[in-house]
Amino acid sequence: MSGPSTTSSASTHGILVEVQSQYLPDQSHPGSRRFVFAYTITITNNSKEVVQLRSRHWIITNALGESEEVEGPGVVGEQPILSPGDSFRYTSGAVLPTERGTMQGTYQMHRADGAQFDAQIAPFLLERPYSLN
Repeated sequence: MSGPSTTSSASTHGILVEVQSQYLPDQSHPGSRRFVFAYTITITNNSKEVVQLRSRHWIITNALGESEEVEGPGVVGEQPILSPGDSFRYTSGAVLPTERGTMQGTYQMHRADGAQFDAQIAPFLLERPYSLN
């Protein structure tokens, strides 16, 4: 494997987390060291239990090796409840001072029986594409 790509996929206790990232040139200002990325995440409950996403924990690392941790309740202002077979999709963003970086993390999930676990978010790349011409 050649390291992270702009997509990733991980499954933890039947919770599948798929990510797709993209560079947003219209919102970025390379001369000011501002590189803006969007990422779309789809969370699918392939387990037999109802789960709720309660919180998130991200580790965002730029090309200089500087990491930032972001924690908080839910995602995009929601704490979605997923029945077996349900999916939840959202788009969010990140701003880096470099044209390349990575993100990875976990979602804290709660089941109706009180069990808790961290659903893994596999590392994915935030990268400004280079022109070939």
